[in-house]
Amino acid sequence: MKKLISSVIIICLFQAAIAQTQPIFTNNPYPKTISVSGSAEMEIVPDEIYVNVMLTEYQKRGESKKDIEIIKTQFLESCKAAGIPDSLNSIVSYSGNNNYYNIRKKKKNTDLLANITYQVKFKSSKLMDELVEKLDDNATQNFLIVSASHSRITEFRRQLKIKAVQAAKEKGIYLTEAVEEKLGEAITITEPTEWQPLNQNLVLSNSSMSQYRFSAEADGLPSTSEVDFKKIKLRFEVSVVFALK
Repeated sequence: MKKLISSVIIICLFQAAIAQTQPIFTNNPYPKTISVSGSAEMEIVPDEIYVNVMLTEYQKRGESKKDIEIIKTQFLESCKAAGIPDSLNSIVSYSGNNNYYNIRKKKKNTDLLANITYQVKFKSSKLMDELVEKLDDNATQNFLIVSASHSRITEFRRQLKIKAVQAAKEKGIYLTEAVEEKLGEAITITEPTEWQPLNQNLVLSNSSMSQYRFSAEADGLPSTSEVDFKKIKLRFEVSVVFALK
């Protein structure tokens, strides 16, 4: 009798252990779903244009060398005259007689031409044209557009993400109506990824302002021209899973 009771207890404990290891299945709250994608895009004209301007000392025949400090002062004055404050200028590189190393080591090579590169932030290509007309052609070695963006680009991205989700919902509605179903609540929304062509921000109507400005007269072209930027294209795609009623 005792052996029988012990056997029953062991069997019960074994069954309880199996029950604990087996998964508990529940009813699927969304037996029918639909997965749809939505997209939104827009084109914007950049209002933040970053240009690197390289300035170098020079010496004309029969004249003394034009010192870099004078060139720097004239450049910043030209910027102000074009409506560009000092706050929109920053130094990218600095080499030659007056660089940090030579000043600290008290070294000076009078034959070495010092140069400095500024990065200037423009609001429009018109301001770029105005500054180019005021620059010292002999001192300006390069005028290179390095990037372009927009001051409200974060806001535009937010708007496009919302429109992409709304487009997905609209698509879900007419697809479900086609099979005589009704769209239910959103189950999952995948964060939209941005699509943008490679180097989109750097593409311009001409390769660089230096090529335009300093080759214009040689080609018999006017020294001023409107440089048009290609618009920045923003595009977002989103995937949304909806329940079907």
